[in-house]
Amino acid sequence: MTKRILLVFSCLVFMAGCASKKTHMASTPDASRPAARPGQKPYTVLGKRYEPLASHEGFVQSGVASWYGRDFHGKKTSNGEVYDMNGLTAAHKTLPLGVYVKVQNTENGREAVVRVNDRGPFVKDRVIDLSYAAAKKLGVDRAGTARVRVEALGYREGGADQYQALASYDAGTYTVQVGSFQDQGNA
Repeated sequence: MTKRILLVFSCLVFMAGCASKKTHMASTPDASRPAARPGQKPYTVLGKRYEPLASHEGFVQSGVASWYGRDFHGKKTSNGEVYDMNGLTAAHKTLPLGVYVKVQNTENGREAVVRVNDRGPFVKDRVIDLSYAAAKKLGVDRAGTARVRVEALGYREGGADQYQALASYDAGTYTVQVGSFQDQGNA
């Protein structure tokens, strides 16, 4: 009798692990808001571990900006989209992906608002990697680098110059999947 109860209980736990909560989603996702927790997992590059920030709020950073162009054009970025060197985007090591930042070239006063869609730069003493279009707008394209001030604005909301913090970085639908394999290589 105890074995049967244990077997039934095990089956129920297994089936619950395979179940997923179905939610209604619009046929076109809201492009103004990123999915919850995009790019928030810690990662390691060149032996150094990076912990993405839980929030962009209050983030301000000064340092050296660089830019990346043709070598990466058409390749996937950290958030999964294809890099367009003519778009106003940037790579940052720890800011949440999808957040907009204002970058000011402190050498000439020029500014650009860019969306963080990639991770980097992984060159010593650099704080942000700009797309070619952003670098050109800031006057960084010819010199290759410049001193900048980076200020997080938030996620684009409605109009072009309206930004809002994401309600929660921890919200979202999660699914747990359980598997049993005889051959570890198939796991």
